[in-house]
Amino acid sequence: MGSTFYRGCETCILVFDLTSRDSFNNLGDWKKEFLNSLNPPDADTYPFILFGNKSDLKDDIKVNDEEIEEFCKVNNNMPYFSTSAKDDSNLEEGFKKAAELAFNRYSKNEVTIVPPEIKLLKITKEEPKRCCLK
Repeated sequence: MGSTFYRGCETCILVFDLTSRDSFNNLGDWKKEFLNSLNPPDADTYPFILFGNKSDLKDDIKVNDEEIEEFCKVNNNMPYFSTSAKDDSNLEEGFKKAAELAFNRYSKNEVTIVPPEIKLLKITKEEPKRCCLK
């Protein structure tokens, strides 16, 4: 199902739980799985965004900022957003960035076909000529 499910994707948002070290540790595998399923020609530069969710649970956070920064750095300077689905923090900014990256990638890969010659019809408001047989 992977390749069919991911077909046409122009960016990928990886989401991990800030309160779960295991979810952070799985990010590399999730990224690989996505790239293997989509198999894009530009796998090394394919745009990813990282969301660290549950930022509202400050006392329970298990992954520190330095680890996240390092992960993003070694993964093509992946943009990162500390988010909370509960209080809606940073989600709009993150999705705007995802849309921007997707649009830029789509625009770069889009093929525009322009016909070599365009013929325009001239439209006038002249009365049609009448013809009658008598």
